Amino acid sequence: MVLDTSAFLAGFDPFSVNEDQATVPKVEEEIKGNSMTWVRFKTAVENGRVQIKAPSEDFWNRVKASANRVGDSFFLSETDLQILALALELKAQGCTPQIVTDDYSIQNVATQIGIEFVSLATFGIRRLLEWVRYCPACHREYPADYNSTHCPVCGTPLKRKPRRTAKKLKGGK
Repeated sequence: MVLDTSAFLAGFDPFSVNEDQATVPKVEEEIKGNSMTWVRFKTAVENGRVQIKAPSEDFWNRVKASANRVGDSFFLSETDLQILALALELKAQGCTPQIVTDDYSIQNVATQIGIEFVSLATFGIRRLLEWVRYCPACHREYPADYNSTHCPVCGTPLKRKPRRTAKKLKGGK
């Protein structure tokens, strides 16, 4: 299991499961201010229930490319990218990682790269989404990885919408 910050914030107890569990250094940084979550996290790390691992740059780059393809790159934090890269690296090592997260963008990219996920406080995504960016004023469309946040024609801030549904996920997830 690869644990995202949202897993700890939703009350996930690392002592309640027997699977190997890992997270990334950025998750530790994100939960330091939340006292109860921090205590649960530190106890799990100190007792060997959760390992903190940093993914390699190669897997980081693969995840960024996948996020660009589906249009979620603008909505993923550095922590999110680390979580996805670690899961992809574990998969390449022959493991069957499962990301524990309520973040829809992580879930979408995880689906794109063939990584399972479990959500705790939400239903999770049901379909793989590919995004397109568009201008709500002049209705022009741009690729999901378009670099500007504003329409070059009229200057209106761009929004995003699903382009098409690629495939329905098994079991509604």
